[in-house]
Amino acid sequence: MTKPLICFGQQPCGFFPRRFLAAKVFTARRLQAELGGEIVFFCHDSDHDPRETQTTLRNRKTGEPHTLNFAFANRLQRKFSPLFAKRIPAGWRDNTARQLPSFVDPRWVDAFRGVEAPTVADFCLEMYGRMGLLEGIRVVRSGDPAFRGAACDVADFFVDVPFEGETVRARFVDGALQLHEGGDSFVTLPQMHFDKSQVSPARDSRLRWMQSVLNCTHYVAGAGEQAYLRREDAPGVVFVNRDPIDRSDEAYCETGV
Repeated sequence: MTKPLICFGQQPCGFFPRRFLAAKVFTARRLQAELGGEIVFFCHDSDHDPRETQTTLRNRKTGEPHTLNFAFANRLQRKFSPLFAKRIPAGWRDNTARQLPSFVDPRWVDAFRGVEAPTVADFCLEMYGRMGLLEGIRVVRSGDPAFRGAACDVADFFVDVPFEGETVRARFVDGALQLHEGGDSFVTLPQMHFDKSQVSPARDSRLRWMQSVLNCTHYVAGAGEQAYLRREDAPGVVFVNRDPIDRSDEAYCETGV
């Protein structure tokens, strides 16, 4: 019999992870306890949307929610660079750490202060690891050139390319590379050569692209994913809904990990 390979996918989703990601971890671990096998976190660090890393915490005294996010080196990077390439400006970590005692346990403030990762995706993953959420879990990143080189071809995709001194994630549309400024506004980039190491899929083809390398047997799906997952792209995979969790879009910062 095939050894179970239990997978869940998610963008880096806050420097304290959103509770829905924690729920995916707990669901995967429950399955592993029942079935055995390995857990893989497919981290989609190729995403470029800065809203993905918004981190909503509740004031420990008032219970009021407060949203924080990374600072970014410049507008182009904030809007268009993939999360693995968004650089964290000097001073952001220490400035943010001074605010955290109002929202999280001192152990997480200390853990946060200890992270020295230079990019948004690296910072998130290191923080999740310091919280114990990734213990025993293999992390595979969509921005890894080796993973991209091994993955299948997809028709709908983005390409990481240089532009004005930054790496940006451009959509490949009708033979052209485009940045979406918002609404009906697009910037068309100059024609340039690219290869598979620069390519990541659009949302609807992500599952097939991921599965072409990982060959998972079980996939833990969040509530939002269930609306667009093309299950026919992963025949034979058992899809498991993540376990429920309250305030799913807020940050997970419990101490009993």
